[in-house]
Amino acid sequence: METRKSGIVRLRNNEYNKKIDYYLIVPVFLLAVIGLYVLQRVLSSGYAAYPGNYYRQIYATIAGMFIATVIAILDTHFLKLVGRIIYGVGLFLLILVPIDGYSLGATWGADSWLNLPVIGNVQPSELMKIGLVMVAAEIFEDMTSKKITYLQGLIRLAVTYGPPMLLILMQPDFGTAMVIVFSFVCMSFVWGVKYRYFLLAISGLIVIVAPAMWFFYLQDYQKARILSLIFSGSDPRGEYNLVQAKAAIASGGLTGNHTGVMTSVPVKESDFIYSAVSEHLGLIGTTAVVLLAFFFLGRCMFIASRAKRPSQSYIVTGLATSFAFHFIENLGMSVGLLPITGIPLPFISLGGTAMLINYISFGIILNVSMDRR
Repeated sequence: METRKSGIVRLRNNEYNKKIDYYLIVPVFLLAVIGLYVLQRVLSSGYAAYPGNYYRQIYATIAGMFIATVIAILDTHFLKLVGRIIYGVGLFLLILVPIDGYSLGATWGADSWLNLPVIGNVQPSELMKIGLVMVAAEIFEDMTSKKITYLQGLIRLAVTYGPPMLLILMQPDFGTAMVIVFSFVCMSFVWGVKYRYFLLAISGLIVIVAPAMWFFYLQDYQKARILSLIFSGSDPRGEYNLVQAKAAIASGGLTGNHTGVMTSVPVKESDFIYSAVSEHLGLIGTTAVVLLAFFFLGRCMFIASRAKRPSQSYIVTGLATSFAFHFIENLGMSVGLLPITGIPLPFISLGGTAMLINYISFGIILNVSMDRR
């Protein structure tokens, strides 16, 4: 199949449609439709900012789809430049977070946001997740091709991850830090690190790092969330969100709650959006979300295994596992299987910044998929 180039955009012939990965696009589109439907039902039930917040979500979704399309048609060789730009911008914004004088720490427990003109609230750590994956993928490829030694690669990885991770932990945003660590571990595994080294690292974390974080880093409310997961009922006040989320999920039945009496769940439009999916779409809706997420992630892994270049495989692996962490953690905390964190459900939860970041990641994965085909 012939591919012509004009500048940085790939111009394709009449076989263009055959290159589009509909197996990747369809689940994302359906998740977005489910999200917009459920959010309309939730936000219209008494939120003061409605309908403005709902319109912003629609605009963010449309803008995200447009950005994903633009990224998808870029020549794949320019992904390296895109990754470096995202990393640089993300690091600069992270540096601004503690010095800009704007904080939502009293509301969310962490100073993770910037209030930018026109754009509004932005969480730079979300952008940094993409930048780190793309820059790290380049380093992993250089080690694979022997352009640099393993020691040089480890030093570069440490320099790449060190500053942003320190800034994110200082906020403190432990949830995002866990996502970054998880994606890095998965990329390392695909690169070739033996599983026994991961077992040794996990053992070290349990013996050394975990106690240190418990006594010197975690806030009291974070400790309470972990303890309530292990000892159910130990903190009724701290477990209120989870109890209400479970009640909302249970009320959904097969096709949704049609009584008109909805359960009050804090942050129902974002962190606990899965409970709203059950309320309004029932078991059918929640099952659809799980299956669509599973299909999307499985397709990403297939793309990673068929990528033309090692760096493309590492990029897709890192971004896909970041999505996987979000899906697993959000669904798990909603039903009491995992600790409660501020991790939104991709393509569904309310939040313009998160939605745009999701579509940027999706556009990059789609770009690699189209290059593979």
